[in-house]
Amino acid sequence: MAKSKYTNLDSLSFQEFDENSELIPLMTTEDEKEINNESLPETLPILSLRNTVLFPGVVIPITAGRDKSIKLINDANQGSKVIGVVSQKDEMVENPSVNDIHSTGTVAKILKVLKMPDGNTTVIIQGKKRFQIAEIITEDPYMNATVRAVPESGPTSDPVEFDAVIESIKDLALQIIKENPNIPSEAAFAIKNIESNSFLVNFVSSNMNLSVKDKQELLETNNLEDRALATLKHMRIEVQKLELKQDIQSKVQSDLNQQQREYYLHQQMKTIQEELGGTSYEAEIEEMRAKSKKKKWDEKVAKHFEMELAKLQRLNPQVAEFSIQRNYLDLFLGLPWNDYSKDLFDLKRAKRILDRDHHGLDDVKRRIIEYLAVLKLRNDMKSPILCLYGPPGVGKTSLGKSIAEALGREYIRMSLGGLRDEAEIRGHRKTYIGAMPGRIIQSIKKAGTSNPVFVLDEIDKLSVSHQGDPSSAMLEVLDPEQNSEFYDNFLEMGYDLSKVMFIATANSLSTIQPALLDRMEVINVTGYTIEEKIEIAKKHLLPKQLKEHGLTTEHLKIAKPQLEKIVEGYTRESGVRGLEKKIAKMVRYAAKNIAMDENYAIKVNNETIVEVLGSPKMERDKYENNEVAGVVTGLAWTRVGGDILFIESILSKGKGNLTITGNLGKVMKESATIAMEYIKANANKFGINPEILDKYNVHLHVPEGATPKDGPSAGITMLTSLVSLFTQRKVKKSIAMTGEITLRGKVLPVGGIKEKILAAKRAKIKEIILCEDNKADINEIKADYLKGLKFHFVKDMSEVIDIALTKQLVARAKKL
Repeated sequence: MAKSKYTNLDSLSFQEFDENSELIPLMTTEDEKEINNESLPETLPILSLRNTVLFPGVVIPITAGRDKSIKLINDANQGSKVIGVVSQKDEMVENPSVNDIHSTGTVAKILKVLKMPDGNTTVIIQGKKRFQIAEIITEDPYMNATVRAVPESGPTSDPVEFDAVIESIKDLALQIIKENPNIPSEAAFAIKNIESNSFLVNFVSSNMNLSVKDKQELLETNNLEDRALATLKHMRIEVQKLELKQDIQSKVQSDLNQQQREYYLHQQMKTIQEELGGTSYEAEIEEMRAKSKKKKWDEKVAKHFEMELAKLQRLNPQVAEFSIQRNYLDLFLGLPWNDYSKDLFDLKRAKRILDRDHHGLDDVKRRIIEYLAVLKLRNDMKSPILCLYGPPGVGKTSLGKSIAEALGREYIRMSLGGLRDEAEIRGHRKTYIGAMPGRIIQSIKKAGTSNPVFVLDEIDKLSVSHQGDPSSAMLEVLDPEQNSEFYDNFLEMGYDLSKVMFIATANSLSTIQPALLDRMEVINVTGYTIEEKIEIAKKHLLPKQLKEHGLTTEHLKIAKPQLEKIVEGYTRESGVRGLEKKIAKMVRYAAKNIAMDENYAIKVNNETIVEVLGSPKMERDKYENNEVAGVVTGLAWTRVGGDILFIESILSKGKGNLTITGNLGKVMKESATIAMEYIKANANKFGINPEILDKYNVHLHVPEGATPKDGPSAGITMLTSLVSLFTQRKVKKSIAMTGEITLRGKVLPVGGIKEKILAAKRAKIKEIILCEDNKADINEIKADYLKGLKFHFVKDMSEVIDIALTKQLVARAKKL
């Protein structure tokens, strides 16, 4: 049931009562009987209604605007006041004919006619009884027709059932009136006081919010019970619509109330923040927008930023996503998009800086100068990706800082040792609580430029876990063809790393993923000679430690001979990290005496070194004598540089068994077995009685059993040791060797030659035996490193024996 109102239609139209009406006329049972007893005129003037249907007994106001309709109402009002009212099939038809109107209508009595100021005529009419048009007599000046009555049949079923239907109509009508705020409360009074069942059905049908077609169908239903059931059906549909509408309005109202409450609280918070001197959320957003105008990003990045900023504006500041989104935008604004520092192309200055900070390392310095030279000629060159590979303490990491200074770029260092989570490289997705960008993007933001020198320290110590493989994530970072669009999960956009100069450092290449190693330009940073260490200590380490301890060269002086003693007696390394610690201890000795006002030797001598550092601990690195058969010096490569090792062998009565000890790996044991079998097969060639091999057991040992050892490079050393043992011949003095052997007695090349040569020099070795193929490695080594050494290049094991063993027997040689 809809709200009562006048409808400004041409021929009439009223659906519901006007809430401003002074009274609602109700039909009593007597009125109904009186109407039923009235005779129906033979002819009636026919008034067509556009958008409503008049039911018997119902009073409605209509507004007439058509000339024909106004004349009809005026003529009827002056005469019998009785007219026939029918509804139009199509309300858009302006001048309806007999085919444009329904044949069934309602006889109406004019109760009152009102002239409106706008020229229209409003008339109040009351329905009497139904009729059907028999024949149209005339259409001018308005339609006249002969009519016949349409009798109404009563209920045919059980009266109790019909009464229940009537009661349901009343209950539903009252419910609709109660739930619909647009219907006046007087309508409930009217419903309760209607006595006639027929009028109740007509009254409700007239005031329901139905289409003209549905109302016309109700009017044309002759049986009162059928009309009541149809009306009840329409009422139930309207009740459901009202309930759904109320549910929707209730939800909307609840949301509006919540939004209004939040808006009110936000306004209060904004005012409080402003009073406290803070900035409101709106001010923060505007500040971000202002900063974005100054960024050098391209259109794609700017569009993405605007989209994310709009998303922030839509978020409630109290939800968790707001802080994540704000952090994301802060990162966006903090990154140096297309912001590059200017490179310094003074090549001589760059060389001076590199030489000032680092002694030696010529290969690395040459590569940096080459890069600078090419960059000077071609500004948009992609930065090289270098991998400095060598033992600890040789200056790989600190070299990055010098390179940055030489280029005039920012310096970043990221330690990769033990890193096992891929998200550390690529970042976390924003959906996670506590999400952060990867360390690559964080470091770029910290540097403030998009072309820093980026040192990836200890890249060989990346780990793998269930959280991913960081070394695989590094493939994109270190690929010049891919890193121009490096994708960070938190950033959700590609970032250009192609101008970043990456310098990776590693102690071993064996643990680096092959695909990752292939992307880098590997430069071998070898260890230092004793002479180089002394120079480094004199020019760099001692001044640095004096400065760190608040002293000057006036407080402590260490001459080169004393520095040499420290290097040889107290350090055993390729680098200078251990040496720096010993020098720091000497400086602390001076600092302690100065603080306590005690006398001390400003110019350090050997006795002072022993007093402060204790007795020399590295004497085992020295070459041992050749007085015992079966003891031969070999050269080995370790992660901390080169080293010498001794191969010892001894005979005992037995059945020709070979025992190998010294914590040796599988490959090294196989080398000993090959050496033994080769001697058995060629005993006569070496002057060995074959019967001896079956009468004696051989025990081969490599000292320092706590240290694991492996590799094939001790093959020729083991064979020389065994031949010396079986022949009791002396090993040549101050000679060392390294090389792999085969069952045919061939000598194969090995690696780590430079480190092994440095170890030999530290041990005062004079001659070294190498494979012929290792001659190329020797040619690449600086002449200073080779000074004082004699090299023997061999192809066959017989050559090794001829060079390494003398004709002289050892003292107290065994008779075999």
